[in-house]
Amino acid sequence: LHLDPHEDVYRVSGPLYFADLQAMIEGDPRREHKDERFTPQVAQPFREQEDLFAVIRDRDVILHHPFDSFESVVELLNQAADDPDVLAIKQTLYRTGGDSPIVRALARAAENGKQVAAIVELKARFDEASNIRWARWLEQSGAQVIYGLMGLKTHAKALLVVRREKDRLRRYVHLATGNYNPATARHYTDVGLFTANPEIGEDVTALFNLLTGYSAPSKWNRLLVAPLGLHEAVLGLIARETGHAKAGRKARIHAQMNALVDVDVIDALYAASEAGVEIDLRVRGICCLRPGIPGLSSRIRVFGLIDRFLEHARIARFENGGSPELYISSADWMPRNFHRRVEVMTPVLDPRIKSRLETILEVHSSDTLKTWELHSEGRYERVHVPEGAGLRCQQRFIELAKERSKKNDMSRSAFHVLDVPQTEEERKIRRAKERQKKKQAALG
Repeated sequence: LHLDPHEDVYRVSGPLYFADLQAMIEGDPRREHKDERFTPQVAQPFREQEDLFAVIRDRDVILHHPFDSFESVVELLNQAADDPDVLAIKQTLYRTGGDSPIVRALARAAENGKQVAAIVELKARFDEASNIRWARWLEQSGAQVIYGLMGLKTHAKALLVVRREKDRLRRYVHLATGNYNPATARHYTDVGLFTANPEIGEDVTALFNLLTGYSAPSKWNRLLVAPLGLHEAVLGLIARETGHAKAGRKARIHAQMNALVDVDVIDALYAASEAGVEIDLRVRGICCLRPGIPGLSSRIRVFGLIDRFLEHARIARFENGGSPELYISSADWMPRNFHRRVEVMTPVLDPRIKSRLETILEVHSSDTLKTWELHSEGRYERVHVPEGAGLRCQQRFIELAKERSKKNDMSRSAFHVLDVPQTEEERKIRRAKERQKKKQAALG
């Protein structure tokens, strides 16, 4: 770094902020000890068709961040804000960041006369001041800003767009494991689901009615919601696997989360293990379960992965006797998530997306370069592989994203399917031109 020990060294009280250390690393021109730069790719369905509503109306779409670009979420909000057929936009906001394109789109939608409701969690730790600032901005733009339910932190990640189409109203939904924050979406691994499924749309509408104080539903069609039954549902799913194992049917639990603390869930997993259920857990943070103890947890293995991106996704797969069910969730398996927060766990219904999530879990489980295994005494040990062998799952996800992008580009080149902007910058330019045309048309 060519630092002068007298001119460039300073004493500070207390430890350095991690952001300061990161700035030092980024300022180092040497590349041999840094990861290769990676640009998140626009997901294939959204590269094929510029109208995101048409894509989601046709099929469900899953995004795996940061490998799939978060820009598609921002683009959906931008299209909704400018679409005269969109009547309402409702969204939960937990950690959205400073000058957020999410907030700008919501404010513009409100200024365009749409009904906009933002459920803002002011108690998001370390983000309180930022949340208060842009919440006031949204209110000044005409949006309805709700600060959640008394005594509960709103941690669910949900977006609802209501659009008028021919003789009916259609609901478009986005549910995710991570926050609506474009900055952290480049550094955290998360998944997000776009769907126009009527039952899920009805449930998300009921969720926002609950959060805005209008009513609580008597039942949910598809969603599992905390604190209204998510805890019991997770225990029920584990118990079902236990029953399958006792009956000699296929039984396995494969789950990925940030933390595993809840005593009831841990006890249920112990019982499942002793009944014969194979349990593979990927826990990025604290785990209070002790795996590999004979007579208690001999069929449970727990791993953690530390790499360039922070593992943040919550995915659960239950074998269910040979008819697997997969879920994504905003909740970790902790008492606070089950009982003191508003959380959502949603089933994945589309077979293609179920297959994609299974691939994500399988690739994650195949990592042998950045994975640590938790032993029964509470000690983590790095997984060892033979010299020259091994797989780094996050790098593999980058390669898969590039392969999907390249395959789509080759298809477009061969058949000239659509003239759709491919980069985020091209999309912004196209959108700005469309807005200008609409303004000119309105002026006559």
